Amino acid sequence: MRVLVTGALGFIGRQIVARLLVHGHEVVAAVRPQRRGELPDAVVAVDCDLARDLDPAIWLPRLSGVDAIVNAAGLLKGDGALLDAVHRQAPLALARAAAELGITRFVQISALGEPRDGAFIASKHAGDQALLAAGLALTVLRPSLVYAFAGSYGGSSLLRALAAAPWLIPVPGWGRQLVQPLHVQDLADIVVAALAWPAVEDSTADRIFTVVGPELMPISQFLRALRRWLRLPDAPLLPLPIWLLRIAGALGERLGDGPLGSTLVRMVARGNAGTLADHARLQQCFGIAPQPFAQWQAREPSQVQDRWHARLYPLAPLLRVGLGLTCLLSAMAGFAQTPAQISVLAAPLQWPEWLAWLLGYGGSAADAVLGAMLLGNWRPRLAADLLLVLVLGYTLALGIGMPGLWFDPWGALAKNLSILPAILIWRVLSDRR
Repeated sequence: MRVLVTGALGFIGRQIVARLLVHGHEVVAAVRPQRRGELPDAVVAVDCDLARDLDPAIWLPRLSGVDAIVNAAGLLKGDGALLDAVHRQAPLALARAAAELGITRFVQISALGEPRDGAFIASKHAGDQALLAAGLALTVLRPSLVYAFAGSYGGSSLLRALAAAPWLIPVPGWGRQLVQPLHVQDLADIVVAALAWPAVEDSTADRIFTVVGPELMPISQFLRALRRWLRLPDAPLLPLPIWLLRIAGALGERLGDGPLGSTLVRMVARGNAGTLADHARLQQCFGIAPQPFAQWQAREPSQVQDRWHARLYPLAPLLRVGLGLTCLLSAMAGFAQTPAQISVLAAPLQWPEWLAWLLGYGGSAADAVLGAMLLGNWRPRLAADLLLVLVLGYTLALGIGMPGLWFDPWGALAKNLSILPAILIWRVLSDRR
């Protein structure tokens, strides 16, 4: 079959694309134009923007020769209008275009949870209901906690970070919330099987599947298992009050670029599991039974890079904030200098006074802008690039023109020997995809 996949570059979408190719299907990936280069050579790319492509007419030319559709797109965070566009309006436009062309097979990757958990779940389920009414041979898959060992993203990376925390393992509440973890490759195989599933049941409920692993376990047990996989010594649990997590989720919703947000906190606080009967139904309908955590753990042993990722993941936002605050404090110190003080400081350089003032106050203004960009998480990689040029530029200029500053007791220039590598490290850690 020729299968169009939305969300093809996401954590789940990448695995779906890989399994479709393994099974001999041709894949058409609907992605943003700037991300075409991330696709394998075997995949055909078509441009799309799910936040804007809400008219079926836009999708018609993209569906040329397509036999089936998999919608794996999703946003954990965003305002209500954006989530509704990506989770309901765009998939519905795609489905209506498919129906117009006689394409009936459509697999929808939804999410397990309660609509009251937040806009992510509510908009996902609203999208499910809209698609169920579109007249397609639709299969809705609602997975529980999805994990992987060969890479992670978003919530799975956050769980790894909790499991790898030094000395203690932070858990929500007392860590008794139940999860039913599902390996991402099992989910991808079910998607491939669902494309051939006849879906002859009349009931809407018969076309919605809770996709779960074979084990119901407390989240604390899952985190301990992840820690063992990372080859780290066991550690005591650190219960985190739910009210504290709610505050962290609210801050993450507004300030962070990671998965932490109010929806994730509500889902974790309540647990995310189905039943063992749900697992048995997958075997009955698709001939695939997701495997236990221990089985996947044995197949894919961890490497040192997995520990690096798990322990560096929560440090990335801290490094961004630290660099941002350093910029703002540097700007404040610069603006506090009078023109006369700048002239005295720059005297060894023998520059015209107007140039010293321009560079002094201009550098402080640049620091302020870059600090605000980093703290506000607006174009942070661009901010890091510009900061790298700024710090390297004045380090070379002052280091050559005023070599005595290298021995300044307050580390006027020496501190940059740490700041420059920190900026480079942030640039690497900021690449979350």
